[in-house]
Amino acid sequence: MKRATFVTLLLFATTAFAGNPNPTQGRLFITPTAPVNGTSEVQTLTFGGTITGGSFILTFNNRQTGPIAWSSTNATLVSNIDSALEALSSIGAGGVTTAVGTMTAGIGTITVTFGGKNAKLDVATVSKNSTAMTGSGASLAVSVTTPGVTADGRNSSAGTLCVAQDTGHIYVNTGSSPNPAWTDKTP
Repeated sequence: MKRATFVTLLLFATTAFAGNPNPTQGRLFITPTAPVNGTSEVQTLTFGGTITGGSFILTFNNRQTGPIAWSSTNATLVSNIDSALEALSSIGAGGVTTAVGTMTAGIGTITVTFGGKNAKLDVATVSKNSTAMTGSGASLAVSVTTPGVTADGRNSSAGTLCVAQDTGHIYVNTGSSPNPAWTDKTP
């Protein structure tokens, strides 16, 4: 009897938040099914050909980087890309983690994992705006290797409750904004 009364009161209290999967205020909301924790998107930059120098420009959400110097030193190239992307207002400081994939001497892949304000979202694909790289067959391609999945309740603080309409299960956010971690707390 106590559990049924609690669930009824909880459902009544959450109706004000129904249909709002990203509440900025309030501590309760409803989703049609179990809330999704989300996945941060990973994109891969692939450098090909025999690159000897030069630069390239990337675009994300209609924001363009300055020229990014290509380097045959993997760590320098990773740092150049990371700094240029994080300088964009649509990404910001700490907004991406850039790492060597299958790269040797500046040729191969670099991964870009979105975090910060773009964590756990389906984000736009970075595009190559222009390239001034030199060398035989110098190329740059961008692909999505792990699609982003938008998390339910990304703006929810720790302790926010969510009720799944299909099951009536109660979930609590044990993470923090924008990285919720929904845990089923239904007895």
